[in-house]
Amino acid sequence: MREIINMIVVLSLICAASGTLLVNLKRATKDKIEQQVLVNVQGPALMTVLAGCDNDPIAERQTVDGVTVFPARRSGKLVGVAFETAAPGYSGDVGVMVGFDLDADRLIGIGITTQTETPGVGTRIMKPAFLKQFKGHKVDSLALSSKGGDIDAVAGATYSSTGAVDAVRKALTVYKDIKPQIAALWPAS
Repeated sequence: MREIINMIVVLSLICAASGTLLVNLKRATKDKIEQQVLVNVQGPALMTVLAGCDNDPIAERQTVDGVTVFPARRSGKLVGVAFETAAPGYSGDVGVMVGFDLDADRLIGIGITTQTETPGVGTRIMKPAFLKQFKGHKVDSLALSSKGGDIDAVAGATYSSTGAVDAVRKALTVYKDIKPQIAALWPAS
C-alpha cells in the first residue's frame, strides 16, 4: 500500500511540474508566436491585399471590437484597412485577409491566409484567377454565381469557394460595424 501511495505522490509531482513548465513556456513564447504568425501567415496575404501602401500595416495594427485591423496609408492619408476572417471550407476553415477601400467602399482585394483544402482541387482558391474576382467588388452584395452572385466558384471546389466567399461576407459585416471607429484610430498625419 505504501508503494502505491509513493507512486501516486511521485506521479502527481511530475504532472504538476510538467503542467507548470508548459504554462510558463506558453506565456514566454506567446509574443514570439504571434509575431511569427503575423509575418509568415498573415503578412504575405496582407502585403498582397494592401500593395502600394507606404506604411507598415503590421506595426500600426489596432484591435477594434476584438478584430485586428491593419491600416493602409498613402502619403499619410488612411486609404484602406484589412483584417482576417474565416469560414468553413471542405476540410476546415478558410482564412481570408480582406482589404477595404475606405473612400470607395469597395474591396481592395483578398488573400488566403490559412486553408486545409484538398491539394490540387480546393487549394485553387489561392490562385489569382479566383482571387482577382474580388478586386474592386462592391461591399453591398457578394455571392457565388450559383447563388445569384457574380463570383465564379473554382470547378470541383464548391465547398472551398463557398468557404472563401463566406469569409469575405463575414468580413463585410464586420467592416460595416467597425467603419465609424476606423478613422478615429488612424488620424491623418
